[in-house]
Amino acid sequence: MKAASHRSLIVLFIIILLLLTTPFFQGLFNFVEMAPLKGAISQPEHKKLTVNNWFSGEYQLKEEDYLNDAFGFRSFFVRINNQLAFSLFNNAKANGVIVGKKNYLYEVNYIKAYYGTDYIGQDSIAYRIDKLKFIQDTLAKMNKDILLVFAAGKGSFYPEYFPDKYHKDRGTTNYEKYIELAGNAGLKYIDFNRYFLDHKIDSKYPLYPQYGIHWSKYGMCLVADSMIRYIEDLRHIQMPHLYWDGVELDQPRGTDYDIADGMNIKFKLKSFDMAYPRVKFESDSGKVKPSVMVISDSYYWGIFDLGMSNVFSNNQFWFYNKKVYPESFKSDLLASDVNLHQAIAGHDVIILMATEATLPGLGWGFVERAYDMFTNPDYKEIDLNEFQEKVRRLRNKIKSSEEWMKSIESKANKKNISVDSMLTLDAIWVIKNEKDK
Repeated sequence: MKAASHRSLIVLFIIILLLLTTPFFQGLFNFVEMAPLKGAISQPEHKKLTVNNWFSGEYQLKEEDYLNDAFGFRSFFVRINNQLAFSLFNNAKANGVIVGKKNYLYEVNYIKAYYGTDYIGQDSIAYRIDKLKFIQDTLAKMNKDILLVFAAGKGSFYPEYFPDKYHKDRGTTNYEKYIELAGNAGLKYIDFNRYFLDHKIDSKYPLYPQYGIHWSKYGMCLVADSMIRYIEDLRHIQMPHLYWDGVELDQPRGTDYDIADGMNIKFKLKSFDMAYPRVKFESDSGKVKPSVMVISDSYYWGIFDLGMSNVFSNNQFWFYNKKVYPESFKSDLLASDVNLHQAIAGHDVIILMATEATLPGLGWGFVERAYDMFTNPDYKEIDLNEFQEKVRRLRNKIKSSEEWMKSIESKANKKNISVDSMLTLDAIWVIKNEKDK
């Protein structure tokens, strides 16, 4: 009896030892291939040991981070943990992701945009619209066009699936005010948010997925086709059109499943079938292919990857006005390092695109930079990020001065704008005038 008990303890010890050491050896040798985690995952690097970083404690801290994220089977355990949180507590282990009714997935910024809690104010929007109008008129004299595109938003498309705790009275939204003021100013724009809502019921295939944040692949193809035809009419030219010779129906994949992918759960979520058109392009023989420059959020990625080089002679994508593609696929090209005079001169059409959740930052500095270039005879290319940081610091400095803030409030009342907008305008004026001295 004692021998059997002894053997049982040995077996138990071996099992425990294997459980403890297997992740270590998996981390070293990777003998079981594991699917990597998806989304914005940053992997800490293994820190090289030196005398200095050992005694400073930097090595220990960095190595701890590395070991915490690099142990064997980590992706498996993360997915199990995330699956349990989702299945048992309806909780998404992904930054900013909200699980709605019937498991419809949202990013919280779309809910804020729908209710108007991120509203930046009429004066701030009017200030940008005025600049856009000036840019549009200036480009027209150069035989160029600027087009404002309002991408559809999941919050506006599926508000019925918001969790009850997020329900509130709707206020004025950035989207509504942009549409109003853009129309009043005579800006050229396409409102896909309205189009999607108008065809939510009668669309042949789903325009928005259950588990993705962007418009569906089918919806995106409709958008691309509409943009081509709008530019065609705008410039009075004939362009190659896209079309599809068939549609595959399948469970959500790619961007139709991008939020769920970012949740890194163990089991695939079931949904209604999505449509995947087999896209083709007409011959460009005898057609005009304009050069297009797009400043957009992630909603342009799907269109960019669709094969728009068949339609545009140059399809340049300034992603959030930070990196420029396709150049950045080879080596990072920052928008702030591009000569704006040359960039605008080299394109026929400039497109500004944003969805409702990103509208507060529309253009992400491009509008202000282009306006400054067209209105300032002494304009010089500047580091936009550095300039915005200077504005931020000076705003904080002004706020700390009671006398200066009284002057700001007085100016705001005279101009009939908000104190916040006047604060920004004053900071910009001071910085520009200091630079000119």
